[in-house]
Amino acid sequence: QVQLVESGGGLVQPGGSLRLSCAASGSIFSINAMGWYRQAPGKERELVARITSGGSTNYADSVKGRATISRDNAKNTVSLQMNSLKPEDTAVYYCNADIMTSRYYGYNYWGQGTQVTVSS
Repeated sequence: QVQLVESGGGLVQPGGSLRLSCAASGSIFSINAMGWYRQAPGKERELVARITSGGSTNYADSVKGRATISRDNAKNTVSLQMNSLKPEDTAVYYCNADIMTSRYYGYNYWGQGTQVTVSS
């Protein structure tokens, strides 16, 4: 059994910052890519940022220059630092990870989501 647990969401004023964290736990053999997605009301879930086990990153154009994704491979955690937040960043943010539970078996896992609201 593998779980992804997010933390760090909440209400932030426009221009503010926040840091989201996600911890993976359970029967983990190894973790490949980890990332953050978001889904705003009435919209499809979209990629925010993703990081490989080697540290390569990619970001959505909408957050480039404002977001930084990082991971701690020893602790099986991934974090997302977002600055200069805008109302359009309001969404439920989901942690995602490609986790191997054995040498030969892996699966893509999702966290339960954490609400981020950017409003004055």
